[in-house]
Amino acid sequence: MSAPLAGRRVLVTAGPTFEDLDPVRFLGNRSSGKMGFAVAAAAADAGAEVVLIAGPVHLPTPAGVHRIDVRSAAQMHAAVFAALPADVYVGAAAVADFTPAQVAPSKIKKRGGETGLELQLVRTRDILADVAAHRPRPRVVMGFAAETDDVDSHARAKRAAKDVDLLAANRVGVPGSGFESDDNQLVVHDAAGSHALGPDSKTRLATTLVAMITARLASEAP
Repeated sequence: MSAPLAGRRVLVTAGPTFEDLDPVRFLGNRSSGKMGFAVAAAAADAGAEVVLIAGPVHLPTPAGVHRIDVRSAAQMHAAVFAALPADVYVGAAAVADFTPAQVAPSKIKKRGGETGLELQLVRTRDILADVAAHRPRPRVVMGFAAETDDVDSHARAKRAAKDVDLLAANRVGVPGSGFESDDNQLVVHDAAGSHALGPDSKTRLATTLVAMITARLASEAP
């Protein structure tokens, strides 16, 4: 059996993060974690040592993968940096950009005459950009972008701003693709241009993504 990533350490994030408002409520998103889990499985099948840092999802751990469960963006950031160094980082998680400035210690209750609720949100730490800037830097850093419009332009800007090697972008809200689906359609951006993948199952797309990562590692000087 071919093991092109034997001896490589691959770190993958997957799923959403939940940012607590109080003991009952949270801010979250619709990421199922399926794409990141598929990448972790494909990397393990290619012989890599894989660490998967998962947000709150209900998915089985892929065979041969070491899984670390987290809940919030802050917890995911801490877990990622505790797991470094790695040869490859794949940031497939849909990490919250904002989190409540304060978490209420008890359930937030409605009050008579109240017509709304104001929440103060603060930025979370940018895991993808921080990994790309980390030293020693993983030899390949891959990010994901889920967009609703202007997908290519947003993806190119994100790849450049965060200084990542590969950026896989997809449009959310398309039936049979993206969040909460077993299938996806991606455009992978690198310094040379873009590469359209799919529509296809997330399992097969993950195998293609891991092959792209493997080729990039092989093309570099050790």
